[in-house]
Amino acid sequence: MIRTVRLLLMLVLAVLLGGGAAALPRAVTPTDVVIEDRAGVLDRNTLVPAIAGIEFHEPTKVAVYTYNGSATDNLNEEVLRFARAEHPDWISPDGQKWADGLFIFALDPVGRHVGTYMGEDRKVSLEQRDDIQNAAKDLLRDAQWTDGTIAGIRRGAELINQPWYRSAAFLITAWVTGGAAVLGAGALMLVRAVTRSTARKELERGDRSYANVSTDLDVTELNAGTIPAASRYGSSVLEKHRTFLNRYNAATGLSNRVHALTPKELGRRPNLKLVREYADAAAELDALDDVIADSNALLNKFTTWPTAWDRQLAPFRNDLAGVEQLLSKRHGQSGSATAAALRSFRDESLRNIERWTTELADGTITPETALDRLRDARSHLSVLLKNHAETVIEGFAKTDREATLMRKEMEDAQEGTDRQHRRTYEPSILGTVYPSYYFFSVPAFNTGLNTGVGSVNSARGGGATTGYGSSGGSFSGSGSSSSF
Repeated sequence: MIRTVRLLLMLVLAVLLGGGAAALPRAVTPTDVVIEDRAGVLDRNTLVPAIAGIEFHEPTKVAVYTYNGSATDNLNEEVLRFARAEHPDWISPDGQKWADGLFIFALDPVGRHVGTYMGEDRKVSLEQRDDIQNAAKDLLRDAQWTDGTIAGIRRGAELINQPWYRSAAFLITAWVTGGAAVLGAGALMLVRAVTRSTARKELERGDRSYANVSTDLDVTELNAGTIPAASRYGSSVLEKHRTFLNRYNAATGLSNRVHALTPKELGRRPNLKLVREYADAAAELDALDDVIADSNALLNKFTTWPTAWDRQLAPFRNDLAGVEQLLSKRHGQSGSATAAALRSFRDESLRNIERWTTELADGTITPETALDRLRDARSHLSVLLKNHAETVIEGFAKTDREATLMRKEMEDAQEGTDRQHRRTYEPSILGTVYPSYYFFSVPAFNTGLNTGVGSVNSARGGGATTGYGSSGGSFSGSGSSSSF
């Protein structure tokens, strides 16, 4: 079947291309790269070499212009004004179009606009201009100005003067006019190849975790046997351990099933789900046996307790280390009262961590008390983050509807599910005793903020603006801008 599909694909391509392979255009790098970073947000050392290495279908001059405007600005009008004043070479001799061979990528990081402009011999459709701008927006929303610019220009290079046989219109026509079966088979082959590759990676992930659990199985049982059941934390971990062997046996069953799959069967979506289920089950067991070992060492104050205690502190330390970066983000409201509360708590907590560790070492407090203090501190941080989330929402949202949308994104982030909607698991004693949504972490806050801002911007509408404003006159160069 695969050999037949490949033969059909070769025959269709031969007929469609008409033997013209020798005449196919060669990819070429830009003839010139001009950077006018008036906003001061781009890293030239990264940007210029990256753009210089991008391959276009035809020789093209690339210009990048940034400036700090406002949300109400018309970026098209500003780019034209700048070109007339500073770069008349960007405009055609008759003053009515953009110069031939030119591609301009424009960015307003303050007004949150991105624009693309082309000479008449390089212009693309409005839909394709939207495509180019959209390729940059996720990065631009996260204030990754340089990477976003590169992504937009790279997509522009793919679409500008795109050969007919690579266009979406050609593929659709080929599908409708008789190539549907062949192209469909090719697409199916591609999907299965990607699925198979993903399944193999998940299988490797599961095998690594499963091997670790199997190797440490006897040690895990010994550790569980000496965890003090009278401890509140110890009893909760032991409750998890009671199902450990059953879950290990279930993982073993999954391992046998996925390893019995043939390479062909790994390319099917239901089997990818099965392999991922195996990998997740093995990974959670691998994390749990570490928690069992840490519980035994810390609660009994065995010689390895300092290492176990450090692992319990790690999630909290990471949160404290990320506070300033969180506040310094765009829309982070770094000057607010809730931001000041976060900074104060961070500084106090860093001192407390050292004090708890000293008291734990000299026996002034018990491991149970140390874990209680860590739990209370993380709970307090969760409250402070929720308060600051409200500050951020109030500062960015313009309507109650937008505020509700952002609040929903923040809540979803705190719920702690990944892209496959699988519940995340923190490999710590507190992460085992309490559900994943119990603590609101800094990474979860960042995720909620990014998705919340993105959702609101999408809801506000990033529709294309194509005119050049009142000062544009009769200028009608190909170009448009949109918000992000």
